Amino acid sequence: MENDTAATLGSLSSHQGLSDPQHSDVVPLSAATLDELAEKLAAAATVVGIGESTRASRETFGVRDQLFRRLVRRHGFRALAVQDGAGVAAGLDRYVREGEGSAESALDGAWRPWRTAEMAAALEWIRAFNREHPDDPVRIFGVKPAQAQAEDYDAVLDHVRGSAPERLAEVASHLEVIRTAHHTDEHVQRARGMHPGRPFADHARDALALVRSLPDADDADHAGGILARMRLIVDFHERSVAGRGNYAGDAAVWADALGDAQRRAGLRVVYWDGIAHTSAAETVLGLAPERGPQPSVGSLLRRRYGARYVSVAIGFHHGDLGVVTVPEPAGELIDAMLGEVDLPAHWLDLRRDAVRRRWDGPAKARVISGVYDASRDAAEHMAVASLADAFDVLIHIRRVSPVRGLP
Repeated sequence: MENDTAATLGSLSSHQGLSDPQHSDVVPLSAATLDELAEKLAAAATVVGIGESTRASRETFGVRDQLFRRLVRRHGFRALAVQDGAGVAAGLDRYVREGEGSAESALDGAWRPWRTAEMAAALEWIRAFNREHPDDPVRIFGVKPAQAQAEDYDAVLDHVRGSAPERLAEVASHLEVIRTAHHTDEHVQRARGMHPGRPFADHARDALALVRSLPDADDADHAGGILARMRLIVDFHERSVAGRGNYAGDAAVWADALGDAQRRAGLRVVYWDGIAHTSAAETVLGLAPERGPQPSVGSLLRRRYGARYVSVAIGFHHGDLGVVTVPEPAGELIDAMLGEVDLPAHWLDLRRDAVRRRWDGPAKARVISGVYDASRDAAEHMAVASLADAFDVLIHIRRVSPVRGLP
């Protein structure tokens, strides 16, 4: 890939004065630049996938949030799709449409990367918008099927406590250790050296067998019953990254869920996820190159929607993410090439013919996952055969700081 930044300065916008009263002080792009970007994204899009290379940066989240707000306010987008279970997303949707509880309480059962002050503020903005537009609200839905939640573990243990208290300790020995995955993913526990050892899916299956053996198991086997909850727990752990043994996710399931929800509601959708999921082309993960190219949610959406699926990647050069300090990227990464522009932030429209000719080709973009290790930074990436096929727009931020986690 030719690295000729000077020739593409016509498509790059730099940091300017911030004039939008809704604009966060950590968003390193001006309000005018964000306006321009949102207009370009919305021009012909039904679904806009906005991916981040990390879920732990205030700046990358802030840019994504500000683009979303503009797509809603000025361009008629009325749905937000997130990587989480249908049950969690339904709770978020109830909050933003009906004001049920608070943003923080709505996020209680959400996937850990969503449980931040920044995400709570985004939900509060959507709730405020919906109060002003009760007949034209923004909806939220999840791309994953319904998943086990903390209350499912509690319900199973309460049932055993009441029906077979002599088996409670045995069932609890399996469930208490694996419910920690709802706070810190099992594969992250392994990477951090805090995993207890035995696969969580094995514990879940053993707990299911114990519950099935209880005298009243047949009575508990109905929708919402104890066996149904236990099967949900088993499914959660079997379909996790650790349970599957790979990071690919269920791209086809997630893409179908998003596409079906969009079609039923007839709404324009913004999809928030990591860049390996929002990429409009198949990806190869640097930590698992032996698996070869894998379909992404975005690649399947591109097949379904064509140019009406627009893919945006927000990356960064270096910075402190709180849990880890990320160094300057290796020279072969697109993040390093974009970092040659000495600006707080800039963007690149790969749909412009001249820009595509200069920047397209095989590329590697850094991905900061929950198992990121700075000592192997060069391997922490996703690779694509064509940068311009994978992303329509690249946004690059020079330095980042950490998001603020909720208690």
